[in-house]
Amino acid sequence: MITVFAFFTLVLVSVYWVNRAARLFDALIGDGQSFWVFLELSVLTLPNVIRVVLPLSAFAAAVYVAIRLTRDNEMVVLQGTGLSYARMLRPVGVFGVIVAEMLAALMHVLMPLSRAQLAERQVQIAENITARLLRAGEFLEPADGIVVFLRDVTPEGKLLDVFLADSRTRGTRVEYSAASALLVPGPQGPVLVMLNGVALIHTEASNRLTTIAFDDLSYDVGALIGPAGRGTDVRELPTSVLREADAEFLAEMGLTYAEARFEWMSRNAQPLLAVVTSLIGFAAVFLGQFSRLGAWRQVLGAIVALALIQLVGNATSGLALQNAARAGLAFVPVGLGLALVVAMLVHASIPRRIRLRGQA
Repeated sequence: MITVFAFFTLVLVSVYWVNRAARLFDALIGDGQSFWVFLELSVLTLPNVIRVVLPLSAFAAAVYVAIRLTRDNEMVVLQGTGLSYARMLRPVGVFGVIVAEMLAALMHVLMPLSRAQLAERQVQIAENITARLLRAGEFLEPADGIVVFLRDVTPEGKLLDVFLADSRTRGTRVEYSAASALLVPGPQGPVLVMLNGVALIHTEASNRLTTIAFDDLSYDVGALIGPAGRGTDVRELPTSVLREADAEFLAEMGLTYAEARFEWMSRNAQPLLAVVTSLIGFAAVFLGQFSRLGAWRQVLGAIVALALIQLVGNATSGLALQNAARAGLAFVPVGLGLALVVAMLVHASIPRRIRLRGQA
C-alpha cells in the first residue's frame, strides 16, 4: 500500500503543481521576475499541494490494493481463514496512521513556515515591481490620476529630478517636484522620500494655488501600485502560538480567538482524514466483492460520500469561526467518516452471515 501510495502521490502532486506553477509562471515572468524567483515560490507552495493530495492518495492506494486482492482471490482466502472484515482493515488503519503522521508534520511544521515565507517573499516582490515601474526618462501612470517622471537613477538607487502629479481627489491637483528622492521600504509598502522640493496644490473651487517648500516629504508609492502591506494570517502562526495565545494577543495581530482555536483544532483533525479515507476506500471494495459488475459502483459511491463529508466540514467551519467554543467542529468530518466505515462494515457482513446460516 505504501508503494502504491507513493506512486499516486507523485502523480497527483505533479498534476496539482503543474497547474498552479503555470499560473504562477505567467504572473511572475509578466512582472519581469527571474526563473529563480519562480522556482523559489513554486517550492514554497508545495507543502500546501501535498497537504491536499495525501488523503486522496491514501484513498486511491487503499482502493487499488483492495481490488487487486479481490481479483487475485486473496480476499477470499483471507475470509476462508476466518478473518473478519474488521480484522482485515487493521493493516489499512496502520497505513492510514503512517500517512497521518506525514500530514501532521506538514500541518504543524512545514505549512506555517512555508506560508509565512511565501507571504514575505510576495511583499518583497511587490516592492521590487514598484521600484521597476519608476523608470528614468519616462512619464509613467502607475495608477489612475497619478503621473510620475524622474530624470535619472544613480547606481546607488537615488532618484534625480523627480516629478509626481496626484489628481485622484476631485477638484484638487497636487504636484510634487524634488531635486532627488529615495525609494525605501515602509511598514505598509515602499515609500518615496522626496528631498529638497516643492509641492503645488491647486484647488478648483477657489482657484487658488498653494506653494509649500519642503526639505523632505514621504509619499506612499506602494499603495498606488501594489498591495499596501499585509496582515497576519492565522495559518502562518506556529502551533505553539495557536495553543497558548490569548484573545488580547491575537487581537493585536488582527485575529480573533475563534480563528486561532479552529486553526489549532484543524491541524489536529486533518491528519486523521488520511486514516478515514484509506479505511473508506478499502471498505468500499467489500460491498462490491460478490457483484459481477465489480466494486466500481461502490467506489464511486465512496467518492461521493467523501465529497459530501467535505461539504459538511466546510459548512461547520463557518460556525466554528463565529465562536471559539465550537472549535471542536473541526473533527466533524472525521466522525462522519468513521461512522461511514462502520456502516459499510455492517452492510458487508450481513450477507456473509446469512450464507453461513444457510449452509448450516
